[in-house]
Amino acid sequence: MAIYPKRITGLRLPLDHDEAQLRAAVCAAFGVADAQLLGMQVFRRAFDARKKSDITLVYTIDAELAVPVAQGEPVPDVAYKFVTQAKVPPARRPVVIGTGPCGIFAALVLAQMGFAPIILERGKVVRQRTKDTWGLWRRGVLNPESNVQFGEGGAGTFSDGKLYSQIKDPRHLGRKVLTEFVKAGAPEEILFVAKPHIGTFRLVGMVETMRASIEALGGEYRFGCKVADIEITGGQVRAVVLESGERIETSHAVLAVGHSARDTFAMLHQRGVFMEAKPFSVGFRIEHPQSMIDQHRFGAFAGNPILGAADYKLVHHAGNGRSVYSFCMCPGGTVVAATSEPGRVVTNGMSQYSRNERNANAGIVVGITPADYPGDVLAGVEFQRRWESAAYVAGGGTYAAPGQLVGDFIAGRASKAFGEVLPSYKPGVHLTDLAPTLPDYAIAAIREALPAFEKQIRGFSRPDAVLTGVETRTSSPVRITRGRDFCSLNTQGLYPAGEGAGYAGGILSAGVDGIKVAEAVGLSLMGG
Repeated sequence: MAIYPKRITGLRLPLDHDEAQLRAAVCAAFGVADAQLLGMQVFRRAFDARKKSDITLVYTIDAELAVPVAQGEPVPDVAYKFVTQAKVPPARRPVVIGTGPCGIFAALVLAQMGFAPIILERGKVVRQRTKDTWGLWRRGVLNPESNVQFGEGGAGTFSDGKLYSQIKDPRHLGRKVLTEFVKAGAPEEILFVAKPHIGTFRLVGMVETMRASIEALGGEYRFGCKVADIEITGGQVRAVVLESGERIETSHAVLAVGHSARDTFAMLHQRGVFMEAKPFSVGFRIEHPQSMIDQHRFGAFAGNPILGAADYKLVHHAGNGRSVYSFCMCPGGTVVAATSEPGRVVTNGMSQYSRNERNANAGIVVGITPADYPGDVLAGVEFQRRWESAAYVAGGGTYAAPGQLVGDFIAGRASKAFGEVLPSYKPGVHLTDLAPTLPDYAIAAIREALPAFEKQIRGFSRPDAVLTGVETRTSSPVRITRGRDFCSLNTQGLYPAGEGAGYAGGILSAGVDGIKVAEAVGLSLMGG
């Protein structure tokens, strides 16, 4: 029997539809009888909540039909295809530095292509790293080499686990990322829901499973191995040198160190690797009751399990020329301590898969450009450190975070007591005046933006909503610039990748970038 694959997009159904209704809608869209629909698969499911009184699900369906039809579109081939394959690993194996999402996917694809990479991680395996991270959250004890930023899984392990991005992806590399995550234990729904997420607890197990897969393919993980130097001769990488003094010869090094590897940035700058200062953002975390956000977005449909916890995305252009926007919104999540350096406070947001904590939180951040921190290429790092140190002092010098109620922040007075909204940040929030923890222009812009956001979400500037400082690690303060071959502009064999190099902004885009860089390394090793 001949089978005719076809895709239909924009198929709308009510929230409470069943499988039979979906099948009937697909048949009607193609104009076929039920017996002529041989099979169907949901490729994408989103929802349209522009009308709170009439929220609908919107489907893209790939169908197998028994008859040819004019309706619909061809089903694209989204299967990943390797660009090359090695018969045996090279004598000088490629090195991947860092085990965040970018490093994991660079290592995985290199291993799948037969190149047996060596993977170096300055931190610990993910479960031990989790214990160290809880040590900061629960006891205020920081391990500078094992925390939210450093260790297996990277910063994305302690996040909302968002798996969507706005990057252009004509080769469907994002599908490769999601497919590998499902193989590693992620729920299959991430392959089709419009805004997939995983959450921290699930990410931990997935990271371990992916490590096992890479090792089974010949990859070699080495933890507690901090890269102290990269030997470069004649503009070519020759070796990676560990803090222990060990030297690993290689001609291909993937640099997937994340946005907080400040000592690595300094080493690369000293070695003359081409780098540029780049924009990033700074601000605070804000917390509201999640029920308030759900009611705003979904009205009477708030609490529907298909819709889940509601999110938001906001932007305001302030009168002083600054842009203020919501960043890394975590529905039903918590604000977490994310510093990696002693004597500094950094905040971030995190959610579990269930997203069932009482508060919604998001960064409310202000755009910063290199003009705000004149100096050498690393001046952005010192800019971040300055405000992180100020937050440590304002929080009382114990890794508690400085906090302020929105009403007091707008009025310019220190807060004395919490209202209905209780902060989720551990090891604790010290109420104070947040004005000394960010530049004056950022404080002014956020004070203007919060009442403006009230016009979009009723209750957003409620007086007892809580601001917690500071959010400084929104992205890397440098770009380790590369060419079309994915190599550093002036250092052959060095492949800057992911968030730390300035080429990604989240788990999915970092994973995609890791795949692209692995392909470039593989082709170079094969002489392509």
